[in-house]
Amino acid sequence: MTKIIGKRLRELRISNRCSQQQIAEMCGSTQATIGRYEQGIVDVSLDKLFWYAETFEVSLDYIFGRTDDPKGHLYEQSSPSLPSDASINDFIEFCFDPQSPANAKLKNMLVQLMEEHM
Repeated sequence: MTKIIGKRLRELRISNRCSQQQIAEMCGSTQATIGRYEQGIVDVSLDKLFWYAETFEVSLDYIFGRTDDPKGHLYEQSSPSLPSDASINDFIEFCFDPQSPANAKLKNMLVQLMEEHM
């Protein structure tokens, strides 16, 4: 998955006519780290993924390679609503299609991020 993420980040940078150094300065990183992201050598932190999505106005679905549409998938709710006493874990499971290839590491990262900001 790291390769597709790196490819998408590189495409976003190039399509917006930015250098790796410019991206690094904008997001508080280094040019070397941006290069490693784009080469798929290192995992991109969740806060940097959010930064890319917000800055370039694309969905995380697009960055993760789940769709070729930069605005992402549009889902219709086909399951019952989430109960009001649901936990963060229940919410994360609810957000992913049961057929989704999203892995446990991604779900755990989302749970941690939500717990930190609640």
